[in-house]
Amino acid sequence: MTSEYKGITNDQAAFAALGVFDGVHTGHRAVIEKVKEEAAMRNLSSAVISFRTHPQQVLHPEIPFRMLTSPEERAELLRKTGIDRTIFLDFTPEMSLLSAYDFLKILSNRYCIKGLIIGYDHRFGHNRAEGFEEYVKYGKDLGIEIIHAPEFVTDLGPVSSSIIRKYLLQGDVCTANRLLSYPYTLYGNVVKGFQVGRKIGFPTANLNIDYPDKLIPANGVYAVRIGIPDGKHYGGMLNIGHRPTLNRPNDYSIEVNIFDFSEDLYGKTLSVELIEYVRTEKTFADIKALQSQLVKDKETIRKILSE
Repeated sequence: MTSEYKGITNDQAAFAALGVFDGVHTGHRAVIEKVKEEAAMRNLSSAVISFRTHPQQVLHPEIPFRMLTSPEERAELLRKTGIDRTIFLDFTPEMSLLSAYDFLKILSNRYCIKGLIIGYDHRFGHNRAEGFEEYVKYGKDLGIEIIHAPEFVTDLGPVSSSIIRKYLLQGDVCTANRLLSYPYTLYGNVVKGFQVGRKIGFPTANLNIDYPDKLIPANGVYAVRIGIPDGKHYGGMLNIGHRPTLNRPNDYSIEVNIFDFSEDLYGKTLSVELIEYVRTEKTFADIKALQSQLVKDKETIRKILSE
C-alpha cells in the first residue's frame, strides 16, 4: 500500500473519508466538506482514502470497467478541494480478503485515522459482508469514530460515479458536467491520422487517450474547449467514432478540430473539455455533404461556446 501527503506526516492523526472518489463529483465534495468540518472540530487533519485501481478492476478483470478519472486526475481534483492529506491505497486480491476489522486496524495503525465517514451505500471488507453497525463496533475497539454520510441528492436525483458514467455513455455531457461540477475532460497525445480533415478545410488533431481505462463518451460530435501545452485554451469540435462517410468502419478515432489555430501539435498532450453534445455520428452521401455539415456544426458550436 502506498500513500501521498500534502505536508502532513504519517503519524499525524486524521479524520477521513473512504472511497474510490472516481470523478470527485458533487456528492464526493459534500462528503469532503463534512470531513473538513469534523476534522476541524476535533483538531485533526482532514484526509481522503482512495484506491489507485477500482476494486471492480481487480476482482473482475474479465469485465471491462471504465473510469471517469485517472489516479493523477483524482489526486489533482482532491488537492483542489483543500483536503489536508490524500492517501492512495493499492487495491490487491490480498486486500480484498481482509475483514472490515482488519482493514480498519490498518487505517488506525499505519495511517493514524481517528475518525472515518462512510458513504451511505459504501461497504468494505471481504465479500462486503458487514455493514455500518459492525463498522461502528469495530471502530470503538480501535479508537476510530465512525460516522454515516447521508445520500447526496440534487434536483437531478442521486449523484454517483456510476450514474455519471451512464449519462456520458448516452452523450449527455451537460447533465454529467452538472453532477461533476466541472467539464468532463479527455487528455490525449496528438498522433498522425489520415489527414482527410485537412483536405476538406477541417484539420484535426487525432488523440491517443493517455489513460487506457478512461471512459470515452458516446460517439458523435461535441462542442469542446481545448487546452494546449502553452496554457492557452481554444474552442473546437470533437468527433468520436468510426467516420462512416470515409468507409473505414474499423477505424475508431477521437479527433478534434481546433478553431482559429494552425500550429503543429504532433507529439503534444491536449486537454479536451466536453461542453455539449451536438449530434450523432452520421453517414453522408459524399465528402462534399460531410464538409457542408461540418460548416453547420462549426457555426452551432461557436454559438454554444459563446453563451
